[in-house]
Amino acid sequence: MALAQFQKGQTVWVKCVGAWAEIEKVKPVWAKGFSEPIRVTYEVGLGREFQANELFVPTEDASSANMGLWRLMRVRNKWQQPEDCTHHPFPGTYPVVVTDRMDWGGWRVPGAEYDRDPDHIEFQARLIAAAPKLMVIASQLVEAVDQDPDDAPPEMVQLARQARSLLQSITDVLARPKVKPARRESSESQAA
Repeated sequence: MALAQFQKGQTVWVKCVGAWAEIEKVKPVWAKGFSEPIRVTYEVGLGREFQANELFVPTEDASSANMGLWRLMRVRNKWQQPEDCTHHPFPGTYPVVVTDRMDWGGWRVPGAEYDRDPDHIEFQARLIAAAPKLMVIASQLVEAVDQDPDDAPPEMVQLARQARSLLQSITDVLARPKVKPARRESSESQAA
């Protein structure tokens, strides 16, 4: 007996293809005498039907709530079983920071590196995912001090200077070095 594990319109990771796809159709196979389908396959627009064990949906990490487009997701570790990595904070998964609506792009870490120091990698993932919010807080601090710099305590003014410098290093794109075009010698000088 099989029950549908995914629903139409759900975005899934197709492991064997290595791409995200959206479930277009859920196709149960019924047999006479059974109250549930005996098999369920999924059509995702990649040329064939896929079984549930070929599809994967990462689970959202509860600690990533309200981080805007940057969010922390937990992805199943396909190289280790949960019982083989009980020393990890979340056995059987590792963190991925995605920075796009379509769950593309962002920050990932190799499994071996995660296994070496999972607590450190978990910290990095949370820090990266929170970066946009920290940037907003730094901007608000700078604006608050700029509105009335005479009434701001000296500690706040110093923090605002540091925040402004940090924000500038993030937002200002360095100008490309100017490259002088190579001089072409005229055909006359080459002939001489």
